[in-house]
Amino acid sequence: MMVTLPPDYRPSEDEAFMNPMQVEYFRQRLLRWRADLLRDADDTLASLSEGGIHEADITDRASVETDRALELRTRDRARKLIGKIDQALQRIEQGTYGYCEETGEPISLRRLEARPIATLSIEAQERHEKMEKSYRDD
Repeated sequence: MMVTLPPDYRPSEDEAFMNPMQVEYFRQRLLRWRADLLRDADDTLASLSEGGIHEADITDRASVETDRALELRTRDRARKLIGKIDQALQRIEQGTYGYCEETGEPISLRRLEARPIATLSIEAQERHEKMEKSYRDD
């Protein structure tokens, strides 16, 4: 089913949760985010493949290597994020997007706006973080 969003559409609490408009809004948002990450990754790859390290000066060489390590870390983070975006897009296909994986309750629109790949409600997320913290403190 194709839904056309008005350009100024924003999900709101007064409409049915995850109605076709909201689903399409988040789907487009996730696809745009994914495309941006892929474009950035291509740029990073291009700049990485341009340079063997030719800097004669040891300080320049160290600086280039540091930049390169940072770019690789950034790419790794982007790759993980793209995986999470793909999972969110799958949840949209399955009709489970926007619902907490733990409780089945709707995740708030504010949370989804801030973090479209969220899989847990704020309450469930806080419980997880508390449990992780108590395990770490042992």
